[in-house]
Amino acid sequence: MEKVTYASLKLKNKIETEKFDFNGHQIEVLQYLPIEDKYSLINITLQKAKEGSIYNPVKIDHFFHLNLIYMYSNITFTDKQREDEAKLYDILVTNGLRDAIISKIPESEYETLFSFMNDLMADTLNYKNGISGVISELVNSLPERAEEMQKIVDNFDKNKFQEVINFAKAANGGRDI
Repeated sequence: MEKVTYASLKLKNKIETEKFDFNGHQIEVLQYLPIEDKYSLINITLQKAKEGSIYNPVKIDHFFHLNLIYMYSNITFTDKQREDEAKLYDILVTNGLRDAIISKIPESEYETLFSFMNDLMADTLNYKNGISGVISELVNSLPERAEEMQKIVDNFDKNKFQEVINFAKAANGGRDI
């Protein structure tokens, strides 16, 4: 079998887009998002959708699709427009732009992203709720909690504590408590 060098193939990233008209504007939608951008999209979505130790499914939908639009389309948004992402999401949905953009993303690309996100979400929840996650959380929080306990000990006023004991004793008719 003949060996072929990678360099001799002269490969470069292909950037392909699908275009469509929306209210007189040419919208372009990437057909493939680089893997680092996929990684970012998934992680940002999960970070924003996390509430305590669970992922809010409404926020998953909201942030996943907003991030798809941000990263796959040529539409730019100002910081001011991105301040209220719930409002922005609702506007994109009710005007049909979200669905128009999603329809131009190849189904296999969309399904791969969604699958990666669901797998990471499930793995994260399984780990955090499993014994390893609980122990890891405890070990990671010990130094913080030890510092808090040290502050309590350092700020402990024996005179005030004795006053509380004296008050309780007096309230108990002079008997020990």
